[in-house]
Amino acid sequence: MTIKFIQYPKCTTCKKAQKWLDEQGVDYENIHIVEQTPSKEELKAIYEASGVPLKKFFNTSGMKYRELGLKDKLPTMSEDEQLELLASDGMLIKRPIVTDGKKLTLGFKESDFLETWK
Repeated sequence: MTIKFIQYPKCTTCKKAQKWLDEQGVDYENIHIVEQTPSKEELKAIYEASGVPLKKFFNTSGMKYRELGLKDKLPTMSEDEQLELLASDGMLIKRPIVTDGKKLTLGFKESDFLETWK
């Protein structure tokens, strides 16, 4: 399966991750997280395959997250409501998400990328 690089072009973390992938010669499909926000179903599949808690998929440092007061709301929301919310706005999603359907990295940490994508 093709590696999907789900990112926001103005995000500096995404730029670092993309530079790393390019330098390693990793082929990937570039997906703009706002123009092509993953659907609730896509997010659910990514989340379930990841083994990562759903709350980690939220961009907690984003303005939108703070505006909506999600820090206080998330603990009382169902998984379904959280996925619905993530699918409603790409800026709520932590990025970049790099996945091949089996493996996943969330955000950019070089050691994780080396372990997962090298």
